[in-house]
Amino acid sequence: MKLVMALAALVLISSLGVVYAKHQSRKLFVELDLLKKERDEMNVEWGQLQLEQSTLATHGRIEETAKNRLKMVTPEYEEVLIIRP
Repeated sequence: MKLVMALAALVLISSLGVVYAKHQSRKLFVELDLLKKERDEMNVEWGQLQLEQSTLATHGRIEETAKNRLKMVTPEYEEVLIIRP
């Protein structure tokens, strides 16, 4: 009788272990799914930032900023001095 009780206890402990492992597996799967969604959102944001950077770094945009914000002007031909080594 003791052997049957011991085996029943082992079966019960084993079944609780299976339930716990399955619960952990599902919990980690949900976390993985959330992390994948976050990764996808960050990839979209990265693409948008790269597009914004390429837009802001165009020569026309830089020249416009230099003229308007920094009040820079293109020098006249006579004002340019070329120095050769």
